[in-house]
Amino acid sequence: MAQQGKQQSVMDRISRTQEMVYEMTVGEVMASKMVTVRPDHTMAEFRVLLRDNKISGTPVVQDGRLVGMISIEDLISALTDNALHALVGDRMKKKVECLYTDELLVHCIAKFSKLGYRRYPVLNRDNELVGIVTKSSIVEGLLRKLEIEYERSETKENSAPPRPTMRKFFEDVFADEISFTFKYNVVGQSLKHAGKAASELKNVLKNLGICPPLLRRIGVATYEAEINLASYTQGGEIRAQVEKWGVTVEAVDNGPGIPDVEKALQPGYSTAPDWVRELGFGAGMGLVNIQKCSDEMVLKSTVPDGTHLTMRFYYTT
Repeated sequence: MAQQGKQQSVMDRISRTQEMVYEMTVGEVMASKMVTVRPDHTMAEFRVLLRDNKISGTPVVQDGRLVGMISIEDLISALTDNALHALVGDRMKKKVECLYTDELLVHCIAKFSKLGYRRYPVLNRDNELVGIVTKSSIVEGLLRKLEIEYERSETKENSAPPRPTMRKFFEDVFADEISFTFKYNVVGQSLKHAGKAASELKNVLKNLGICPPLLRRIGVATYEAEINLASYTQGGEIRAQVEKWGVTVEAVDNGPGIPDVEKALQPGYSTAPDWVRELGFGAGMGLVNIQKCSDEMVLKSTVPDGTHLTMRFYYTT
């Protein structure tokens, strides 16, 4: 009964909405129609722009390129200094935190939480400004996705017979031992294909009849493990084994290993290199999220030999 309670508690924490932030990109939730201001506008003109458009901040653009961000807080500061005649370019923030269209939504949300900004300009990989993302646009994007999925699921439920569950499959098979094993190679020092193994495994498990709540937990945990392999190691392997009692997922690499496992399990702790952080990864929540999603997690690591992460997920009764 205690194990059942833990499973239900974990499933309650991993909703379909939470799962979607690992699947959707910033480009899917950003607002492509933006109000912008030029650096040669005055703060008085900026005040009118905020009032007329009912917004609290906007990108500063010159010749089609992002050069800064300015907000209502900057306007309040200008009012305090009696400087409404000042140019936007002199009062704007020139060091701007940006997001990219192909970044996963989970990293966008992590930035909102960590840095506390209200909005982020969105660039494509040619560094062209293509949109802006706010907390409101994220909520709207998630709701649109949920609405589409709801309509599709209703259509499927009305036209397709119920799919047998994995537990039912094993109950119907008479054998002393039976399991399915899947292996995926993960390239290290590159985030180009990061998340591919987790996505493919999730699709396989879905076709095998794994129930959606369990599928969510496995998908999130495997994704985080794969990102760690791609970011911190020279490469490795994701292994999954489907058995009568549940699913085991392992992430294995050949180095360099984790010097302090206890510290690595602390929320926010990260040793991600600059190139990983610049791409929006390395927030220090990977192992923490894996631990929350798994029914059991075992982490073994030695320097410089490598790391072996084992995650176990149990079927519900």
